[in-house]
Amino acid sequence: MSGRAGTGASRGLVPLLLLLGCAAARIHQLVLTDEKRADIHLNTFGFYENGSLEVNVSRLRLSPDVAKHEKPWVGFSLSRTRIGEVLSSSGKESHNCTLDQTGTEPRILFLIDIQQVRVQVQKLGEQKKLQIYSGLIPEVQSRGSDPKPDADIKGQAAASKGTEAQQEAPGQKSDAGSSLKKPEGDAKPEGDAKPASRNKAGELMLTLGNVNGSYNFSFHILIGSEAEGQYNLNFHNCHNSVPTKQLPYDISVMIREKNPGGYLSAAEIPLIKLYLVMSACFFVAATVWVYFLCQHKYSVFKIHWLMAALAYTKSLSLLFHSINYYFINTEGHPIESLAIMYFVTHLLKGALLFITIALIGTGWAFVKYILSDKEKKLFVIVIPLQVLANVAYIIIESSEEGSSDYASWKEILFLVDMLCCGSILFPVVWSIRHLQEASSTDGKAATNLAKLKLFRHYYVMVVCYIYFSRIIAVLLRIAVPFQWQWLYELLVEVSTLVFFTLTGYKFRPASNNPYLQLPQEDEEEEEELQMNQVVTEAGLHEGLSKLKKSKSAREAV
Repeated sequence: MSGRAGTGASRGLVPLLLLLGCAAARIHQLVLTDEKRADIHLNTFGFYENGSLEVNVSRLRLSPDVAKHEKPWVGFSLSRTRIGEVLSSSGKESHNCTLDQTGTEPRILFLIDIQQVRVQVQKLGEQKKLQIYSGLIPEVQSRGSDPKPDADIKGQAAASKGTEAQQEAPGQKSDAGSSLKKPEGDAKPEGDAKPASRNKAGELMLTLGNVNGSYNFSFHILIGSEAEGQYNLNFHNCHNSVPTKQLPYDISVMIREKNPGGYLSAAEIPLIKLYLVMSACFFVAATVWVYFLCQHKYSVFKIHWLMAALAYTKSLSLLFHSINYYFINTEGHPIESLAIMYFVTHLLKGALLFITIALIGTGWAFVKYILSDKEKKLFVIVIPLQVLANVAYIIIESSEEGSSDYASWKEILFLVDMLCCGSILFPVVWSIRHLQEASSTDGKAATNLAKLKLFRHYYVMVVCYIYFSRIIAVLLRIAVPFQWQWLYELLVEVSTLVFFTLTGYKFRPASNNPYLQLPQEDEEEEEELQMNQVVTEAGLHEGLSKLKKSKSAREAV
């Protein structure tokens, strides 16, 4: 029954991984139907100089009641995060409309005006070198110069001078019949671009298309040298800000974010090399560990090979993660087969990690070969939780941030991961209590006290690993600037490598291992004490020396 169940589960997992492998990309495509959320966080991305953001909105269908309102309470907001913020202030109070608020916080609002059939662009706060376009974006090839504004477009006059988005490129004319020309600098136009026009009041406007009640428009932004940073893109429908009045709507959004080096965010670009280097480190550590096991094969337990399998699986997972990021950076989406391999190795790594830590904590194979009932129940609970946590992680990695179930799966991942981290501490605590009781009852205080000291050290190691990888690393990610947030991953991987190394050293299969050495010394001390008593009492063996038993002789006894 168990074999058939496992086969069925694996068959059901493969289509899921195939589906999820196609979803993860930096060219985002989000389709929502019958959506009722007032605020949707679409994406977070770190831009370097000459980075670009392209947003194409299609099939936006709103309730007929929306057109009755005078204020344009539907639109997008682009805000820049600061150090210490995980997300921008896209969240709001229940009855406040983000699009209707004013303030000094730097952000750009794209207000969809249904009545006037236009998109009004509002800049709040200080905006530095943010070039706004309508149509297809001029793709910047290098970071050598600031992005240039649009060239003249056929059928439209040149934009007003003195504005950031509409300055006429030097050396070009505004003839109505001229075709699209290449702007100066390293930017080159891609397709037909349309400059955003201005109304009589000087407000920046974008064209809003309407086909049978389905609205569409697009806008593009180029990042200048002083505008580098991490930006949050959000969609708002303030008509649904009141919980008692929910108006469903449909929307399809394509988002393409690029840096001069590729499709990865500023914090993700170093991860390709980081994962590759850490994969090599884990592979070397695993190879050294296997060599060490072969040198001490008479003292090796099954759990030692399990530790080796964990290290190799971790190395493969990081390798596929690095390759996955490489193709995302170059193509905008991962290769399906490689993405599936990464997900599979990530699942195996997560399961092996918690199983190994829990088994070592129980003292299995070192002190005992049978798990107690409560330890078996713990494994029955922890292993499914860990599988659920890894499935949640895969879904999060493969889905868009704006999807309705993204936030739910993220909360599930955090909760389940914390439960798993807390659960693996119980076997270590139980082993410590058992050794404390045994040290005062079975007459082998020295042996049990040494084991007790070892398990206490292991408990501290597990706690430190959880704190570094789950708490301190997250705080570091929040505190550092956007381009240094990759240090979060560095701290996680380094702490994992250190934890693996220390665990292997503490529980190494050597003759001086506390699990193997101390019982033999106690036996020898007891034998020596008995021999001295015999020699003292009899007095017939003076001048004779005691020979230590060999290992085979001790085992025979």
